[in-house]
Amino acid sequence: MEKTLQRNIIRIYLMVFFQSAMIVTAVIVPLFQRHGLSMAQVLQTQALFAAIVAACEVPSGYLADLWGRKNTIVLGALICLIAFSWLTQADSFIDYLFYELLMGIGISLHSGADLALVYDTQNELNQISSKFQRDSGKHVSRLTTIEGIGGAVAAIFASVVSQWSLDGILWAQLSISAMALLCASRLTETPRKRAQGSHRENAGQLRRELIEDPLVLWTAAAIVALSLSALFSFWLYQKYWQIQQIPVTWFGYVWAVHCVLRSISAHYATTVERILGPRKLIMLVACLPILGFLGMGLFNGWLGLAFCLAFPIGRGLSLVVFYQALNRRLSTEFRTTVNSLVSLGIRGVFIVTGPLLGFLVDFQGVQFSLLALGAIFIPIYALVLVPLSGKIRQQSAKEGKEQLLSNRATT
Repeated sequence: MEKTLQRNIIRIYLMVFFQSAMIVTAVIVPLFQRHGLSMAQVLQTQALFAAIVAACEVPSGYLADLWGRKNTIVLGALICLIAFSWLTQADSFIDYLFYELLMGIGISLHSGADLALVYDTQNELNQISSKFQRDSGKHVSRLTTIEGIGGAVAAIFASVVSQWSLDGILWAQLSISAMALLCASRLTETPRKRAQGSHRENAGQLRRELIEDPLVLWTAAAIVALSLSALFSFWLYQKYWQIQQIPVTWFGYVWAVHCVLRSISAHYATTVERILGPRKLIMLVACLPILGFLGMGLFNGWLGLAFCLAFPIGRGLSLVVFYQALNRRLSTEFRTTVNSLVSLGIRGVFIVTGPLLGFLVDFQGVQFSLLALGAIFIPIYALVLVPLSGKIRQQSAKEGKEQLLSNRATT
C-alpha cells in the first residue's frame, strides 16, 4: 500500500507536468489570428472557455468528492485529448469556440481534483508510518514548480517548432495530451471519508467551510483577485510582445523565462513567507502585478519587457502561499469542491470582463489597457487584501494567547 501511494504522488507530478506542457500557449494569439480572428474575438473564445469552466467547475468538483478524484481526472484528460484533436483541424472562429468548449469541460473536471488527490495521498501516508511524514502543503509548492517547468519546456519547444510550422505545434500538443491521459489512468484512488449526507446537508457543510472561518473566505477572495490580474496580463503579453517587434518564433523563449521565474518563486515561496511574515508577503504580491501593469503601460523595449517579469514572480509566490493557507483549513470531504468554487469566482468574473478587455485593446491599444488595469486593481487589492491582513493579525494574536495559556497550564 505504501509503495502504491508513493507512486501515486509521482504519477500526479508527471500528469501535472504533461498537463502544464501547453505548447500552444506560447503562440496562441498568433495561432488564432492567422485565421483572421481579431483580439476581441480571441478574448471572446476565452470568455466562452471561462463560461464553460464556471458552469462545470463546482458540479465537477462535487462529482470528484463523491464519485472519486481519479475518475473525474481521467474523464477530464480524455476530453482534453479530444479537444486537441479538434484543434489540429480548426480554421475558423466557430471551430475555436468549439475547441474552447471542450477544453472548458475537460479542465473543469480535473481542476482541483489533482490537488485534492495529492493531499489525500500524503495524509494517508502520514497515517501509515512516521517515515512517510510530510507536510501536505509542500505539494502545492512542488506542483506549482512542476507546472512552471512544464510550461518552460513546452514554450522552448514551441519556439523551435514554430520556425517550421505552427501546425507542428498542434500535433505535438496532441501527443503530450495523450501522455497526460496515460498518467491519469495509472492513478490510485485513496481511501478517505466521503460525504454521506443529502445534497442539502452537503451544501450546508460547504457553506460552513467557507463562512465560519473568516480566513478561508478572505483567502479565497485573495486568490480570485490575484488570479484575475495574472489572467489579464497573460492575454496581453503576446500582443505586447508584437508591439515590441519580437518575432513569433521567439515567443516561446520569452514565455519559458516567465515559466522558469514562476517555478523559482514558487519553490522559495515558503522561505520568503518565513522571512517576511504573512502580512509583508501580502503587500509584496499585491505590489508586483501593479508594478507590472504600470511598467508595461509606460515603457517600451527591454525596460517594458523587464516589468513583465513582475507577474510570474508574484504568481509563483501567491499560488503557493494562498493555496496552502486555503487547503490547510479545509476538510477532506469537500476540498475539491471548495477549490472549484474559487476557480468559479475567477472564471465568473472573466466571462464579463474578458471580452470588454478585448474591445478596449482593439480600440485603445495594449498600453492604455495595461495602465487601465493597473488603476483598476489598486482598489480591488485594497478591498480584499487589507481585510485578509487584519484577519491574519487577529488569528496570530489568538494563537499566541492560546499558546501562552497552554504554557501556564503546563507549568
